[in-house]
Amino acid sequence: MGGGQAFRWRRVEKGEAWQGVWGGAVARVRVGRAGEVEWSAPLELEERVGAAMGDYFAADTDFAALADQLPWRTDDVLKKRIQTWGGLRLLRQPLGEALLAFLCSSAKRIPHIMQMCEALAGRFGEPVWGSVRALPTWARLAEAHESELRACGLGYRARFVKLTAEKLKETPGWEAMIRGASYAEAHDWLAALPGVGPKIADCVLLFGAAKYAAFPVDTWILRAMAERYGLRGWRPAQVAQFGRAHFGPLAGLAQQFLFSGERKEGKMGRKGRKEDKEAMEQKRAKGTKERGVGR
Repeated sequence: MGGGQAFRWRRVEKGEAWQGVWGGAVARVRVGRAGEVEWSAPLELEERVGAAMGDYFAADTDFAALADQLPWRTDDVLKKRIQTWGGLRLLRQPLGEALLAFLCSSAKRIPHIMQMCEALAGRFGEPVWGSVRALPTWARLAEAHESELRACGLGYRARFVKLTAEKLKETPGWEAMIRGASYAEAHDWLAALPGVGPKIADCVLLFGAAKYAAFPVDTWILRAMAERYGLRGWRPAQVAQFGRAHFGPLAGLAQQFLFSGERKEGKMGRKGRKEDKEAMEQKRAKGTKERGVGR
């Protein structure tokens, strides 16, 4: 849930479950003792959540079968990632929410994106259950002043959210148009929106429209493609083109295997460097103390 596909999930119940909000739904999800996925929802929302769960988690899609269609037989890097992340799935979020969240994601880490989403929901969103609110609609955002958006911590992104909201207000039916368009057509249309660009467009299409040809290129993917595939010095657009050519029409699924592995190793590397630094500082402190005693 914390893998960068969606930004309105948080750990609850001492970290044993996740609570998420999407559309008009709020639910808690956990892995049961037998390994099966369990979910619960407020009684008054149970029917709505039950109807929404299957679509959101793409329950009608066999991701193991799709992964088997990827070129892992001739790609040892991808093979290793698939073996490690075998249960990986791609969410199918509400398209408008995916666009808003990823428009806020520019040059931000996941915790900051989550904070912006919560602030937008709290200020402009409709109530879902108790104090939980949905992300605002684009129609509501079109009415907001840029200063109000900046008050939600968006910074320069506030201008892009405002301009995009105004553009979408003038384009009724844009979500159906995106879903019905080819990947290339949908990508070009989204990438032309204020502040969106190729990478954000790919994220929106992959996680909000189930267009698996999308291959988002962020810092983790640039690192993976440079270190694992030798594409050092390549620009994001070149890497994206390579990804779609090498991995084929399911390139977005391959991207998530690579992204998950690279991000996990990067975190472990940072933890190791931090531990090494702390050990060094302790060693220096001990040495200083011992020298002081010796005097």
